[in-house]
Formats: sequence, structure tokens, C-alpha cells
Amino acid sequence: RSLAECGYRIYATEGTAAMLRAINLAVEQVPKRLDEGHPNVVDVIREGLVDVVINTPQGGQAATPRDGFQIRRAAAERGIPCFTSIDTAAAAPDPAARLDLPGIGSWSREDEVITFVNRNLEPYRGFHVFMRALPELLRRRPDAQILICGDEGVSYGVAPRSGGTWKDVLTAEVRDRIPDADWARVHFTGRIPHDAFRRMLQVSRVHLYLTYPFVLSWSLLEAMSTGCAVVGSATQPVKEVIADGETGVLFDFFDGAAMVDAVCRLCDDAPLRARLGRAARDLVVARYDLATICLPAQFRWIETLVADR
Repeated sequence: RSLAECGYRIYATEGTAAMLRAINLAVEQVPKRLDEGHPNVVDVIREGLVDVVINTPQGGQAATPRDGFQIRRAAAERGIPCFTSIDTAAAAPDPAARLDLPGIGSWSREDEVITFVNRNLEPYRGFHVFMRALPELLRRRPDAQILICGDEGVSYGVAPRSGGTWKDVLTAEVRDRIPDADWARVHFTGRIPHDAFRRMLQVSRVHLYLTYPFVLSWSLLEAMSTGCAVVGSATQPVKEVIADGETGVLFDFFDGAAMVDAVCRLCDDAPLRARLGRAARDLVVARYDLATICLPAQFRWIETLVADR
């Protein structure tokens, strides 16, 4: 209301627009789903019609996280500040969690589950490093179940020159070094609903996250909020949230052997996993929690804008 009274134009998607109209505020509604026509929310960002984006991801339909990603990506590409947050009350540890993926498998905290997540499985987020280290990881962890979560397109980089997907290319590269019995412990989940994604993190014994120097993935913060023991690449922006030996374990991005060593170390050291997981969650709650950190910061920002007017 304060922004509207100061003359700012407000764009909002359907649900937010309805709420604002209910309190008699003028708002320009734009589609949130990117397949619902133009101009949509990403269009107004890319066309430079907005100065700030507020995007607070929450659980819901499986398509929602992908659209939220496009919103945040458009803001980053345009250099537009984007307020986001983590609902740490929902993304929390659950010792009783069980992940059931029909046609794939079922796991609990009793299982040795190692997770790797990309929005799309591509080198920009270290998929090539992970896959080339996979034969050795499977050899050294004979009881581990490897869950690889993500679509098969590209989000940031380019598709393989030879055609196909990075999953196809890298699987072909390593498959002859992985016995069939071990390959049966590798599970490509595709993109799964957000509630299942959170349960996957809750049963994860060690979570892997790699990226080139680029925007930090929202999934890493949610993994940390869930209390995962994280093994991450020692790149920016990972080092903004993962301090080696404090909130996770870092390794050189291209050193797959060091990645495997770190995973094995954590799998064999439950007290260390627990300590790192607690510290990781504490950091996310202290910096990125929706209710106690991010919303109050947004209100302070609005108050500053109004005062300047």
C-alpha cells in the first residue's frame, strides 16, 4: 500500500493480484505460468518495466519451481534486485522421513542415500565432474543409493555438440566402467514435485552441489535448511554459504577424486555429518528465513523507499 501511494506501479501474478485488489490497490496482473501467453511475468522483467522483483518460492505444483527459476534468472540477467527466501519451517530435518518414488524406489534415513541435484543435468552445475567420478564412488560405497534429480535439458550452458543430452553423453562415457549391479543403484528421478524433493533431502546422507562461478542455486539453500551434510565445489558463490569443515566440505571443482574422498569421509562419520548439518541449517535460518529475516528486510526496504519520497 505504501508503494502504491507513492506512485509505484505494481505488477503481480494471479494470486497476489487478487489479494491486492481485495484491499483496493491498483495492480497490473500478468501470467505467472510461462505457457499462458504474453506479456507474462518474465516478459515485464526482461523489458525493463520493473525495478525490483519479490519472489518467494514455496511448495506446490511441480511446474511452479521451474517458473520461479525463470523469474529469478530474468532478474539476474537484467541486474534487477530480487528478494527471495527459504521457508525453513517447511524445509526442516525429519528423522522419520521416507521418500517413495513410484517406479524408482523407496528410501528412509536408514539407507545410505547420496543426492545430486541440477535443475537440468549439465556441466554448468558440475554434472560432468560428478558423472566421471561416479564409477569410483559406486566402487567405494557398495551400499549407497545414488539419487540424481533434474531434467535433461540445459538451463545455462549449451547442449552437447554431438546431439542428445548431457545425461546421454556422460552415461555413455562412464557406463562400461560400472558393473550392472552397481548401475542398478543409480536412480535418475527426473524433475519431481517439491514435496518429494524435500523428502529426498530429508533422507539424504550426503548431498552434492557443484557449480561454475554463477548464481547460487536455491536448491542448495533448501538442502542446508533441511540439515543435509553438503559436499560442495570450492567456487563462488558456494563459498558464501559453505565454510569448509564448518557448514560443509569443499573440494576443487575439477577434482572428482577429492569429491569422492569427501563423500566417503562423511558417510563414515555420523557425528561429523550431524555437526555440519546443524551448522548449515543454523546459517540458512539466520540469513534467509522467510518469516524472521527476509520479510522484515523487505518491509524495511519499503519503509526506506517511502521515506525517500
